[in-house]
Amino acid sequence: MAGAVPRAVVADDSHFMRSIISDMLEEGGIDVVAEARNGREAVAAVREHEPDVVTMDVEMPEMDGIEATERIMAERPTPVLMLSAHTDENADVTFEALDKGAVDFFTKPGGEVSMEMSRLKDQLVDIVSSVAEAGVRGTGTSDANAGAQSRSAGRTSGRSTDEPRTYVADPTVVIGSSTGGPKMVEQVLSELPVAADLRVLIVQHMPEGFTGRFAERIDARSEYDVREATDGARIGGGEALVAAGDSHMEIKNYRNGRLRVKLTKDEPVNSVRPAVDVTMATAATTIDDPLVGVILTGMGEDGADGIRRIKAAGGRTIAQDETTSAVYGMPQRAAETGCVDSVLPIDDVASGILATITTEVTP
Repeated sequence: MAGAVPRAVVADDSHFMRSIISDMLEEGGIDVVAEARNGREAVAAVREHEPDVVTMDVEMPEMDGIEATERIMAERPTPVLMLSAHTDENADVTFEALDKGAVDFFTKPGGEVSMEMSRLKDQLVDIVSSVAEAGVRGTGTSDANAGAQSRSAGRTSGRSTDEPRTYVADPTVVIGSSTGGPKMVEQVLSELPVAADLRVLIVQHMPEGFTGRFAERIDARSEYDVREATDGARIGGGEALVAAGDSHMEIKNYRNGRLRVKLTKDEPVNSVRPAVDVTMATAATTIDDPLVGVILTGMGEDGADGIRRIKAAGGRTIAQDETTSAVYGMPQRAAETGCVDSVLPIDDVASGILATITTEVTP
């Protein structure tokens, strides 16, 4: 549907919110073909109107957004953007919706809703337009995650399916992602063996209040010790930090294989905070051991400058390919710099990282 006007279904149990969201989308050039008061109506609207995208409230009567998303992905796979309240409880159910096949989420503002939503209008229109372009498939699985679903434990490509490896000392990996990224990041981390002794820094465009839960999910699915970054946090081999929502994550210093981060409230970069460019740029200037930059699915151009800087510093660089990206924005901008060493499908990103830090393969 590239170049066409996206067609959307708006699902929310609040008539007020449905009206505001629909008005903003219409003003932003998106055709709202139907509104739904609950998940059951949303499923029916998708069946009838065959939209390009659905904005889905998490909590609704009769059928909530999670069940509705699961049914849509089973009956007529359609990109779904969850609209979530900014609470810990909603963070949990929002990630559950992503597991069921939703592409991404957008947090509803609190307080004076109409004023807040007006301020966020451009962001909402941008993300709905991007999600509308995402490729999805049935049974709650996006195209990009299909390969991961077929693996029994989800961790094999970095470990049992590879020959024994010898790795370089003290490698660091910086991973950046946005729209469609959470599941991709989880997959990559689940496939990296702790024997590689990586220091992993993850910058996912995600609001405050969600990054802590995101870190917990990755921690549960990988061999690495993963936690949300705090100001002054240190990590060594076998550990990972997720940039905290609404804070840039800078590399403050690096000594003897351990790095320390600093969180800042500096102005957004590429209209986002945390920004991938900030973490990659400070990594490139601070870390003198092997460094790998990875850009996964997402809208916008964040990470492109960071990739340039890592390459200029002698590091290795990887971008996700178009076919497996939910949104081929960030990886495309990175590849266009001419500084990306490898463009890989998501199933090969972990092994691609390992290839950059392998010194020899033992028969």
